[in-house]
Amino acid sequence: MNPNKKHSHKSIFVFALGMLGVFLLSLTLRFWQLERFNTLVFDEVYYAKFANDYLTKTPFFNAHPPLSQYIIAIGIWIGTHLPFGKTAVNSMAGSLLSPWDYRWLNALTGSFIPLVVGALAYQLVRRHSYAFLATLFAACDGLFLVESRYALNNIYLVLFGILGQLFLLKSVEAKGKKRWLWLVLAGIGFGASAAIKWNGLWFLLGTYLILICAWAVRLIQGKKGDKEHSREVNSALIPPESPVQKLTQLNFIEVGLTLAVIPILVYSLSWIPHLHLNPTPNFWQMQTEILTYHQRIKSGPDVHPYCSTWYSWPLMLRPIVYFYKTASNNAQPDPVLPPLPEGATKTIFDVHAMGNPFLWWLSTLALLLVIGVLVHRILVWLQTRSEASVDTIEQQRPILFPPTAEMWLALYLIVNWAANLLPWMKVTRCIFLYHYMGCSVFAALALAWWTDRWLHSPQTRLRGMGVTIIFLVLGAFIFWMPIYLGLPLSQMEWKIRMWLASWV
Repeated sequence: MNPNKKHSHKSIFVFALGMLGVFLLSLTLRFWQLERFNTLVFDEVYYAKFANDYLTKTPFFNAHPPLSQYIIAIGIWIGTHLPFGKTAVNSMAGSLLSPWDYRWLNALTGSFIPLVVGALAYQLVRRHSYAFLATLFAACDGLFLVESRYALNNIYLVLFGILGQLFLLKSVEAKGKKRWLWLVLAGIGFGASAAIKWNGLWFLLGTYLILICAWAVRLIQGKKGDKEHSREVNSALIPPESPVQKLTQLNFIEVGLTLAVIPILVYSLSWIPHLHLNPTPNFWQMQTEILTYHQRIKSGPDVHPYCSTWYSWPLMLRPIVYFYKTASNNAQPDPVLPPLPEGATKTIFDVHAMGNPFLWWLSTLALLLVIGVLVHRILVWLQTRSEASVDTIEQQRPILFPPTAEMWLALYLIVNWAANLLPWMKVTRCIFLYHYMGCSVFAALALAWWTDRWLHSPQTRLRGMGVTIIFLVLGAFIFWMPIYLGLPLSQMEWKIRMWLASWV
């Protein structure tokens, strides 16, 4: 038996086992005591209620597209027919429901996000170690954990947006009917993301921008001089194409279908059930109503205490308190809260919608390093092109940019991060930290890239840095776990987790 093949099978098995372990961890954390707060937490007052309104056929107005409420409604309908998850009930959503009923489908969906992020990482670079680190970091993000444990809609927006990009990248690796299948799925993903919230369009914007970049590089490389060099050089010297680079293989019809026709069709069709229940305003009037509603919302602490600025998100300066209650054994039991620990005099139950601090801070630094590397490569490439002479050795090989699949990865991460962040500069309404969730995926992918490179470095110092980053992310996730899950804390235990005054 070929020893290399045996080693390859072993590596794949270890990789699959690791991915399964991360998924099971994500699943456990999202479902653990899912019904512990018997109330509507934060925006559950909208989404759980609106979802139940569809089931009870109660007309209502919603300031966002309806797809996430359909999904939650499906979860409620299934949940009410399950023989478990009924330890507590309330009627805050308009019907007598258990918190499990309106939360379980979000928890299940959120459990798959780390796997989808890992799949995207593998599609970009084809490295199992990089894909596993991306999956692990996504599973250690506290904001995604919190958003998955309640009937909210941001996890659906991110999931559909990432799937749209993943399917588009997979389409360029396929031919014929398989390519069309991936393209159709990509278009559905982009349309579904926009049908959750309009800012789901940022994933589509990032795709447009990276496609433009890929075409720009191809046109530059397609100049006569580069073509002549390419004919003279052994093809083995030319780096293999990245899936991002291969996007230029898509023709006009395929791009138009994926990035325009299908997304518009999916978004439009998503309104049919809503309009059947609420025939007025009509489809076009609803789009105007949504726009004017958000334009009327101001910003600042008077509007909402947890409004934050877009430029504060990468440093996570202003998280959101989704739930906060104090209790003691001397007071009457609160039906909303789980039983208090024995001997507790004053207990704090706090659910903070915040990311893993070390993951976010290190991801921001990693992204800045990626930008630096990419800018440096561009400058070197431009200098090489301008200084190259026909008689020099440099002219014996094609001057390509970016020279490796990893540089295409860098370009992809930067463009998509910027596309998900910079449009918020023009938004005047109150905005929140969870609007950074799409950006955080690409920032975490940048951190996973550096960590993977350092772990495979021959330098002990760099390998030590990679290991340190992993332990910092895991340690921070465990340390702040109580305020992700809403575990009972003493006053001191709560204070030592509030590192910044703006977190309170």
